[in-house]
Amino acid sequence: MVEVTGTAQRAAWQRKELPPVEPVRPGLWSIPVPMAGSPLRYVLVYALALPDGVALVDAGWPTDDAWAALVSGLADCGYALTDVRAVLITHWHADHHGLAGRVREASGAWIGMHALDAAAVEGRADSSTMTSWVRARGGSDVDVAEMARDARRFRELATPDRLIDDGELLPGGVRAVWTPGHTAGHLCFFDEERRLLLAGDHVLPRISPNITLHPGQGADPLGDFLESLTRTGELPAEEVLPAHEYRFAGLRDRVTALHAHHAARLAEVVGLVSTAPDATTWDIAERLTWSRPWPEVLGMIRRSAVGETYAHLAHLARRGTVLRADGEVDHWRLA
Repeated sequence: MVEVTGTAQRAAWQRKELPPVEPVRPGLWSIPVPMAGSPLRYVLVYALALPDGVALVDAGWPTDDAWAALVSGLADCGYALTDVRAVLITHWHADHHGLAGRVREASGAWIGMHALDAAAVEGRADSSTMTSWVRARGGSDVDVAEMARDARRFRELATPDRLIDDGELLPGGVRAVWTPGHTAGHLCFFDEERRLLLAGDHVLPRISPNITLHPGQGADPLGDFLESLTRTGELPAEEVLPAHEYRFAGLRDRVTALHAHHAARLAEVVGLVSTAPDATTWDIAERLTWSRPWPEVLGMIRRSAVGETYAHLAHLARRGTVLRADGEVDHWRLA
């Protein structure tokens, strides 16, 4: 059974407010950093006490209000920005990695991340690559323009100072666990002594992380996610500290629920392909069940939805359930 342990966090989530800075354990705090305009509302940055300062797990969204919240949150924990010695990045997305460079400039801290996500930062898709991606999925000229405009906002991300290997023991007493899927180099951090999993976006309490097939990902990110999810469920974690929403216990049950969610999603995709042969990825995404009507799924959220649809189709193709017809634009049918 999944049990909410971050009760103040969930109460704030239900009220659509920012949760408080909280001491999770002695020497470990959660700091909410706002994400204006995002349905996720905030990212939870974790501060780990060190003998000579503090390490951060993630840094937050690259905006001034997020920066102010991070500085204020660290002060609530008893630290200044100059006390930060390391920033451990779960993955390269802007809500997690966006402020890392600014933290480094203010403190001299080193930034660490997995090699595959470091490569994603180095080789981020330019506008022409994204245009080709949108068109290949079946997007229109309007979709291309909207995606390019939205993607320009958060293009500058700091390159890391060092790479973090799977299994590496890191400052703050946490061990890196490579969990590809949400990104190719996504990392969780496991506190073996206190049996805490700092899960990033890999395991969330209420929703599935977005699994997108886009330039820079592997051929089957959904398959990677499902495999790494199974391995994560075997960790002896008594509490999960995710990057969004609220803390919870019951890791294995949550892993089981996420597997069931994706099995149902794959079945829904197969059903749509069977009723609309030769549909594009975009066509299928429009027909899938989302948390809001498709006309309200805009900008980066729409790109994520199409990318997630594409990831499910690619996984089904790998299993031999569907086929993609040859051509510049996706067209799918049952195998």
